[in-house]
Amino acid sequence: MPRSSSARERIYIDLRRKLQRCELSSTDRLVDVDIASRFGTSRMPAREALLQLVNEGYLVGTTRGFVVPVLTPDDVRDSFEVRKLLEPRAAANAARDMAEDGREALRAAAGDARAAAGAGDFEMLVLAMIDFRAIWLASVRNVRLGSTLARFADHVQTVRLATLRDATTQAVAADGLYELCSGFLSRDPILVSDRMTTHIAIAEHAFSALHLSDEAAVRTEAARCRN
Repeated sequence: MPRSSSARERIYIDLRRKLQRCELSSTDRLVDVDIASRFGTSRMPAREALLQLVNEGYLVGTTRGFVVPVLTPDDVRDSFEVRKLLEPRAAANAARDMAEDGREALRAAAGDARAAAGAGDFEMLVLAMIDFRAIWLASVRNVRLGSTLARFADHVQTVRLATLRDATTQAVAADGLYELCSGFLSRDPILVSDRMTTHIAIAEHAFSALHLSDEAAVRTEAARCRN
C-alpha cells in the first residue's frame, strides 16, 4: 500500500475510533493541516480521511474545518427506524454464520459489560458494548449491510452514551447484551432476531425518556426566567 494510502487509513481509523467513543464533540474543529502535522504526514492523506468520514456521515465540512454534526431528535428517531428494520435480520444471519471464536468473544464482551455495570464503570461498559457490536457485525456476510449498520450505530453514539450515564440504564443495557449473547450462543436466528428487536426498543425508549426529560428541564428553566 502506498505511504499516502497507509497514512489516510491510519488517520481514518484513529478519528473514527475517537468518534465512536465520543472523544470528539461538536465544539471540536478538525483541520487537515493540524491532523497532518500530528500524524507526521502531508495534508492530502489527512484531507482524504476527513472527506471519507464526511461521506459516511460522521463529520460535516465548514469554512473552517470539519466538525461533528449535531443530531436532532428526528435524526435519532430516523436512525432507530433504520436499525429496527435491518438489525434483527442482520443479527439473525450473524447467529447462523458466526464462528466459534466469535461466540467466545461475544461471551467475553457480555461478561465485561455486566462487570462494568456492576462496578458503575461507565467507560468500561461503553468499550464492552462497542466490542460486542463489532464482533457480531463482523459475522454479517453482507459487508455493505454490516458497515451501514455500524455507521448508523456510531452516528447516535452521543445519545447512547448520554442514556448510559444512569446506573439503572447501565444495568438494563448490560442485561440486554447478556440476553443477546445467550441467543447467539444458542445459534438460534429467530431468538436472536426477537432479542435484537427488544434491545433496540429499550434503547429507543431510553432515548425518548431522556429527550422528554431535557424538554421538561428547558420548559422549567424558561418559566423560572420569566418569573
